[in-house]
Amino acid sequence: MKDVYKSKIGPPIIFPLCTVGGMFIAMILTRAWPAVLIMGVLILVLIHTYFNTYYTIAGNELKVRYGFIINKTIDISSIKKVVSTRDMRSAPALSTDRVEIFYNQNDSVLISPEDQAEFIERLKGINEEIV
Repeated sequence: MKDVYKSKIGPPIIFPLCTVGGMFIAMILTRAWPAVLIMGVLILVLIHTYFNTYYTIAGNELKVRYGFIINKTIDISSIKKVVSTRDMRSAPALSTDRVEIFYNQNDSVLISPEDQAEFIERLKGINEEIV
């Protein structure tokens, strides 16, 4: 069975997207074509990241996808602990309402699934030793 969890979207992500969109429109109106081209590419990258940030649980694997940037696979049996956090570090998450997953010896990843409780329960259903 394969479960896909979209990333929660928070205000720290929505505000920059709206700002970039507004700047793009202003550049079109002022006919600043080189800037329009650059902003257009930036907007395409942001939109791709927005629609392609999700977390998939398939079998005994957690796959973390963050646009073009991150495509990571974590063995769920290696997960030690899952903690709720509002950590602002750079992460494959579109919200500051996050969970930090500790796995292997010293590795961790911050993610922001929309339904955190269901996501964590699904992980615990596969690996009962998760704290």
